[in-house]
Amino acid sequence: MIEWSETHRQIREMFRRFVEAEIVPHIDAYEHEGRPPYDVLRKMMKTFGAGEMALAEFRRELERERARRERGEAAAERGPRTSFSQEAADRAALRAIPIVELARHSPGMITALGVSVGLTAGAIQRRGTIAQQERFVPPLLTMEKIGAWAITEPGSGSDAFGAMKSTARRDGDGYVLNGQKTFITNGPYADTIVFICKLDDGVTPPEQRKVLSFVLDGETPGLVRSKPLRKMGLHASPTGELFLDGVRVGRDRLLGESEDAEARGDAKVTFGAERTGVVAMALGIVERCLELCTDYARTRVQFGRPIGEFQLVQLKLARMQVARMNIQNLLFRQIELAGWGRSMDLAEASACKLYCAQAAMEVCLEAVQLFGGNGYMAEYRVEQLCRDAKVLQIYGGTDEIQVSQIARALLWPEGRAS
Repeated sequence: MIEWSETHRQIREMFRRFVEAEIVPHIDAYEHEGRPPYDVLRKMMKTFGAGEMALAEFRRELERERARRERGEAAAERGPRTSFSQEAADRAALRAIPIVELARHSPGMITALGVSVGLTAGAIQRRGTIAQQERFVPPLLTMEKIGAWAITEPGSGSDAFGAMKSTARRDGDGYVLNGQKTFITNGPYADTIVFICKLDDGVTPPEQRKVLSFVLDGETPGLVRSKPLRKMGLHASPTGELFLDGVRVGRDRLLGESEDAEARGDAKVTFGAERTGVVAMALGIVERCLELCTDYARTRVQFGRPIGEFQLVQLKLARMQVARMNIQNLLFRQIELAGWGRSMDLAEASACKLYCAQAAMEVCLEAVQLFGGNGYMAEYRVEQLCRDAKVLQIYGGTDEIQVSQIARALLWPEGRAS
């Protein structure tokens, strides 16, 4: 894929008009007044039928999975296609377009939407029993319910599993959960929470314990949620802490209903999806910064001339355009791979995230600099985009983690070292 098709461009324009009509006039309420984004996101999904399309695809996949299990067949490994599927590529493009358009004005909304519809629902789809999928996934895909994926803890940071202290202890035919999670997107408002913890059997050392996932209701007794935390950016994405004290759940809440269904591998899949999603977010941020800076350079007059006539300003704009082109080409690669039934492996996803996050941050900083004192003011919007862009270098794995992942894949492609 080398460019957006005419259909893609028309769909982008439709999403852009929706965002400009329904979100932009109220952006200060989301950014500065604490208004949750869920109602407008539901309206967007309903307007474009996104929830119903996701639900229909989910039901088709579930029926195939049910038929496979009835035949007693093992899960089939999906290899690359022998021919290109334009339908699959278009589905990938349609998933990316809303991300790009929302990120132009509110990257926080993308995070709130993606964690609910993507990470939370996706984790249950990949590892849940058919009954669990039928029970929990549909309302997440339509945003009837809000989802949260809870892995990060106060002392863990990048060492999510090694430093994990949250536990599940067997208790009769169920489990008792304890622990604390932080930086949890949608945590203050989530209806459905995927809680990741270690199995404490009283014998196994903490570093060797199995990692399990449980599906919790937001109002589960013993679960306490904080108010939204104050953050540098992504103000339209409510983030909070979760506290579990003696939360008792049945085995039906254990994802896969088996302790053999370890969560470590699934978390890597989730991280890969999160990292590739940064590409579309970065594209929206960079596109908007470039538009704002180009318009400002044409109209802002200093020393009797538009600042766009100054060579150093032109250099800033040129570098922004190079970043925009590179990020867009990476997004096109993702879409093309989807058409062939492939996706980026973790190392390539890490490379994409590393470059796109750094490029978006550099563009935003240059945008603030180009605007000068005005760029430091909230009304000019590059200030917000700059604050929002920073988190792309942190969540889903910091820049430093991406470097490590890329280097290990280069040095030990067979996985001989960790």
